[in-house]
Formats: sequence, structure tokens, C-alpha cells
Amino acid sequence: MIDVGEAERLARWIGDAVAAGATLLCGGGRDGAMLDATLLEGVGRATDLYAQEAFGPVAMLSSFTRFDDALAEVNDSKFGLQAGVFTRDLFNMMKAWDVLAVGGVVINDVPSYRVDNMPYGGVKESGLGREGVRFAMEDMSEIRNLVIRRRDDDMAFRPGEAA
Repeated sequence: MIDVGEAERLARWIGDAVAAGATLLCGGGRDGAMLDATLLEGVGRATDLYAQEAFGPVAMLSSFTRFDDALAEVNDSKFGLQAGVFTRDLFNMMKAWDVLAVGGVVINDVPSYRVDNMPYGGVKESGLGREGVRFAMEDMSEIRNLVIRRRDDDMAFRPGEAA
């Protein structure tokens, strides 16, 4: 993690989720700023781990019988960075693209997958623009406009005259 305080915060969120009934499948340990990759299931919706962006090595498993329920749960958040959807069903792929309120949908790979020329970023409270070469160039550039109206020939500047 970025520092010990952030590792402590996320370890506390993991502990609170387990205390509220979540099952710790692996990880959860911390040594200073190092937090083990952690996987949980059955994380309660009222916990910080479920309701906030963790920004750390933690993932939660949720099971669904209907694809629409999974999409609804993703959208039932004030955040929306990226989503990874694992399916072989072309209709589910397109439905996820149409329905999910996130900055990007990655099919059959993790949502952190990216290539530098791809726009990467989120929406809702995960949105501060996009990363990627084009977007970095736009962010570091100032768009300016210069308009020059040419004088008519009879008003043209002649050497030796005042402009």
C-alpha cells in the first residue's frame, strides 16, 4: 500500500467485514505497509469494504443466479471505475456494455487491464478524467485560438507606413 496508514485502514475494513459475517478465503495479513492479496465472500453491503473504494489488493466474490442481478449490483454504487465481465455469451457482453455505469468494460479479463493508448478512468465518484497518452497530452496542453483578418488590398500595410 502507499503507506502504513492506508494498509491499516484496509486491514481494518477487512476485519470489520469478517466480523460482520464475511468469509475470508485467503490473505488478510499485514506487515507494515504490505497487505496480503485478500479474497472474501459474503461481504455485507453495510460494510466499508463493500461500500467504499478499497484501493488495495482485495477482491470480493458474490454469487448470482441472474446476470441482470449482477449488473444491478455493480450499478448500485456511487463508484464506477472499471468492470470485468467473464462470459462467453455475446448478448451478455453487449448488455454489460449497454447497462453498466462504469468508465470501461473489459470482457474476460480483469478490470485493471489496460494499454497506454486506451482511455482508462471512471465515472461517478471514480471519475477525474481519463488516463492514456491522448488524454495526458490534452491535460498537459492549453488549447488556444488565433484569428487574423487579412486587410483588403487597399488597406494593406506598405513598408515605411505605420501599421
